[in-house]
Amino acid sequence: MASGKWKFYDSAKLKMLQGLIDYDGHVFKVALFTSSSNANTLSGSDELADITNQVAGANGYTTGGQAVTVSIDSSTPSAPFVDVTNPVWTASGGSITARFAVLYDDTVSGDPLIAVCLLDTTPADVTATDGNTFTIAVAAGGVFNLSGATTD
Repeated sequence: MASGKWKFYDSAKLKMLQGLIDYDGHVFKVALFTSSSNANTLSGSDELADITNQVAGANGYTTGGQAVTVSIDSSTPSAPFVDVTNPVWTASGGSITARFAVLYDDTVSGDPLIAVCLLDTTPADVTATDGNTFTIAVAAGGVFNLSGATTD
């Protein structure tokens, strides 16, 4: 399944500018959250524990989510971007159902939040039934990119 846009949490922007989040050296994870979660509306908080209603650890999903590999693509110097590998869970013994995905830094104490993604823009829950995969296909342009002025 293709993911929607990723939205930065306000605190992530500040932490990046302060150098507290290191995309080259930290471990990052993507966790899944239900439709009753505050993941998409959270304001003023900045840690994984502040988000309500993570998908329960069962049926092929592990609480805390899955580690993803983060890479910085600088092949176009005027618009570098941060990409992550597509997280995949295989439903086993039941279904995995989620509405939101959250990217967070698992290296820093408190697991600071980076970005949230609404998985289906209808919005609707996304479900992988027993034996099928729940895959978040991150857009080709990554989770975020930095663009700027061009020179002649």
